[in-house]
Amino acid sequence: MGMNFSLQTHIFLLILIILLKPGNASIHVYNQESLNEVGNSYLLSGGSEGIFSSSDSRSFVRYVCLIISLSGDRKLAAKSRGLIQVVVFEAADRNNIGGSAYGGQRSICCTSDLSKLQGCKQGEVLRIPSANDINWPIILKLHFSRNSLSTSMKNHEEVRISKTGMYNLLFIACDPKLKGVVMSGKTVWRNSNGYLPGRMAPLMRFYVFMSLVYFLLAVIWFTQYIRFRKDILQLQHCISVVVGLGLFEMILWYLEYANFNSTGMRPVVLTSWVVTVGAVRKTIARLLVLCVSMGYGVVRPTLGGLTSKVLLLGITYFLASELLDITETLEQLQVKRSAVKLDIYRKFSNALAAVVFVSVAWIGYELYFKATDPFNERWQSAWIITAFWDVLAFALLCVICYLWAPSQSSQRYAYSEELGEEL
Repeated sequence: MGMNFSLQTHIFLLILIILLKPGNASIHVYNQESLNEVGNSYLLSGGSEGIFSSSDSRSFVRYVCLIISLSGDRKLAAKSRGLIQVVVFEAADRNNIGGSAYGGQRSICCTSDLSKLQGCKQGEVLRIPSANDINWPIILKLHFSRNSLSTSMKNHEEVRISKTGMYNLLFIACDPKLKGVVMSGKTVWRNSNGYLPGRMAPLMRFYVFMSLVYFLLAVIWFTQYIRFRKDILQLQHCISVVVGLGLFEMILWYLEYANFNSTGMRPVVLTSWVVTVGAVRKTIARLLVLCVSMGYGVVRPTLGGLTSKVLLLGITYFLASELLDITETLEQLQVKRSAVKLDIYRKFSNALAAVVFVSVAWIGYELYFKATDPFNERWQSAWIITAFWDVLAFALLCVICYLWAPSQSSQRYAYSEELGEEL
């Protein structure tokens, strides 16, 4: 089963990765959220999402049922009107909001000096047209009187997105009298494919493909499992559980993302189920690697009195500990001249060492990726950070399945130590 199993799996993975494509955005809810003082303005971040443009203009940011009020006993005068400006801009145009006069402190709202230099209207947000599109950034004005939004505010007002990018939304007040203003309501961020945030959208397709590769692995593994069911080890029962849970988890993740994409919301119950199944799968998988590292299934038919300790250690599992256990196991195998077992553990230790090396390298890359992208401008490739760990875990599981595949000699390997065989 060895070479064909590994070759089929890797070819299938390659095909699936080639087919991966990007997708979309989400819903942001505000519940009595205050605008905070920033420079000479009061500001509330309404969210940021990566949005893919669409030729049919179905990509948009929509404002729904926004309610503006002043906190506490603060109220506008009877005939006064308040102004909240909604600013939508692409990350590349972040410096087009606000400015500074004569090299002084940067201001978001137009001042008397900036009015003379830039021609902006004092008391409103200073906007500099984008070099790529003079209509951007977009600024919408929401007027309200006393404690309620005026009828000039249109519900379901949309900003159409025609360029793929990382978009940001800000609620800004420039009038000092509006200190303490709060926002309620929601904004909808969407493109032609649905509500899933652009950084997450490729993961929905990724989990479809991961479900397929886990299914392929399950078919191959359980075919061998049933075929040699009379010679199955306890270790192989554990592997079967991990394979089954892995498939179940990938399907649940897809369903959770698909629901998010269609509704824009993440139900607590469904998300909790996915997270719980994932946590169980990861715990059992780590215990499996730990047990294999300690010789279970090759030089030990059982863990005996170590079972409770293994369960405890599984909670605080570290790869470095397993490498140490493998080194000690290899020494025992060399003394006993168990050639076949030694070969199995050499392959496993090489695979685990490769996993450790790749993991450390990837963590370094993650740190670099986040440190060099403070404004999330590389959001289209951010999904790979999450997907990598699932692929790595699957690859290690494939190695374990390959090395400990059910066969007629399974029991012979497990009990050869007791029988004194030299394999």
